[in-house]
Amino acid sequence: MLLPPLRLKGKTLHLPIIQGGMGVGVSLFPLAKAVAREGGMGVISSACIDRLVSKRKGIKLNTYNAIHEEVSMAKADGGYVGINTMVALVKDYEDSVRGAINAGADAIISGAGLPLGLPSIQPPKETALIPIVSSARALELICKKWERFGYRPDAVVLEGPLAGGHLGFKIDQIDLESNKLENLLPPVKDMAIKHGDFPVIVAGGIYSHQDIVIFLKMGADGVQMGTRFLATEESGASCAYKDAVLRATQDNIMVALNPGSPCGLPFRVIKDSPMFVSSCSRLRQPKCDKGYVLLKDSDGTYSRCLAKEDNEKYFCICNGLLSSAGYNTLDEEPLYTVGANGYRVNKILSVKDLMDELKGKLEIPTRSDTHPDLLRTPVTTSLSTKPRSKAVEVDPLLKATW
Repeated sequence: MLLPPLRLKGKTLHLPIIQGGMGVGVSLFPLAKAVAREGGMGVISSACIDRLVSKRKGIKLNTYNAIHEEVSMAKADGGYVGINTMVALVKDYEDSVRGAINAGADAIISGAGLPLGLPSIQPPKETALIPIVSSARALELICKKWERFGYRPDAVVLEGPLAGGHLGFKIDQIDLESNKLENLLPPVKDMAIKHGDFPVIVAGGIYSHQDIVIFLKMGADGVQMGTRFLATEESGASCAYKDAVLRATQDNIMVALNPGSPCGLPFRVIKDSPMFVSSCSRLRQPKCDKGYVLLKDSDGTYSRCLAKEDNEKYFCICNGLLSSAGYNTLDEEPLYTVGANGYRVNKILSVKDLMDELKGKLEIPTRSDTHPDLLRTPVTTSLSTKPRSKAVEVDPLLKATW
């Protein structure tokens, strides 16, 4: 099937494929630029971007300037480029939004919490504002809130429980039949139609050209894919990270909660990630020297980090993910996250070859012994071996992206 274009805020993407904004450091300008060149939307992750770009350029940049720099470089050859920015990164959220808009980003894709105030930060001009949700209820809350600002979403990303990174579901909701992506899509599509008929982009477990075709036929307008782009030559993942993905088995990919992310959301990891292994034995001393997920203390100061206070229930997601992108490998162990279908990856491709495969031009074989039908056979998810009674209670409306 020839894939149709995707229209976002008056712009037309040649392909309905959005590359997931994977932080930390996986989705920077080289990856986004390559995807944009091939007709999809390349997406830069804003997570810890100030440190990553400052290191590369050899000068200290703040979040605003780092995003402006990265978007400008990604758009140098034309095409469409967006920014993924997480609500949970409270300190830098507004600077990320302003930097993206002023750099001319084509879209801001925002999750890790409900981006209820996104349109109020700054007039978006030509930048599409796209929230990430995991339910129709979450989308309705966003639409009603945004109506007060005289704005409606330009599109929505519906992310199911097979995604990598943070998940917008309670731990006992992840494997429910009702939360399979194909079952979440119809009510979210109806809600999008109710509030202006904007595009619905599905994410979480989309792996092949066939998967794209199936969901487009079900009513989706486009797809967002992370893991496939993680396993490309242009991604910012370290060689060790990419090797870990190539070695991963289905049983080696699990949802971690205890220990888990200090953001309080279930987080999908490769089980033998060095930081995760150490965290299970409490080998890393509690500390916070990066501060991207800090919470306010009783005085209103951003000083609290759960990973700084408790190394039994939490790992340091900032340092672990920075290390997985090659930032501070001598000081911190890496933490590897991947989507549930990551075990199917058997080769690191160029973005061009991957996009040709996703368009249906090439057929790239996956591991022949493991090729699940996403819509018929649920992917088994290994959960933490810790008792579920210790699970952090997560608001099901909270949503993160990776």
